[in-house]
Amino acid sequence: MKAIDRGKKYHRKEKQIMNSRKATARIEQPELEMSITRTLNVPRDLAFSAWTEPKHLEHWENAPKGFTVPIHEIDFRPGGAYRLCMRSPEGGDHWLRGVYRDIEKPERLVFTHTWFDPQGRSGIESLVTITFADRGQQTELTLHQSGFQSVAERDGHVDGWNSSLDRFVEYLSTL
Repeated sequence: MKAIDRGKKYHRKEKQIMNSRKATARIEQPELEMSITRTLNVPRDLAFSAWTEPKHLEHWENAPKGFTVPIHEIDFRPGGAYRLCMRSPEGGDHWLRGVYRDIEKPERLVFTHTWFDPQGRSGIESLVTITFADRGQQTELTLHQSGFQSVAERDGHVDGWNSSLDRFVEYLSTL
């Protein structure tokens, strides 16, 4: 089959989703990517530290509301790996691992994100980029994830990340 170029410019179709959290999630198709942006009421250095340092992570766990993280192993450096288990309120374990590709303190994190089953078999790898933009005494956090295989998978991650970000914002309000 021969592709026909009619000289038209094609643009990504973007769908804006507003949720009750006053956050915007931009979902792009057909690439199956998503972005979530939140304004945090703390300076950038503190936001980055709270996202990455174990002394902060133990308070908000980087997991959706109701989930716990009984296992969390992290080698926080470019090329370093992480592995964790998120336990649902019903007791189901959800295993995740990845590798940090880039760390630019306090501006940006890039890491892979792969679910795996109890036998250690990996699912599809996605890529997560989190930026922390300095807004004076506030920080604009943008989380972008790409590499989804389906709309349902992408939408599940939008819900999960928003719930995790809710916990993060709640924790930041205590600092």
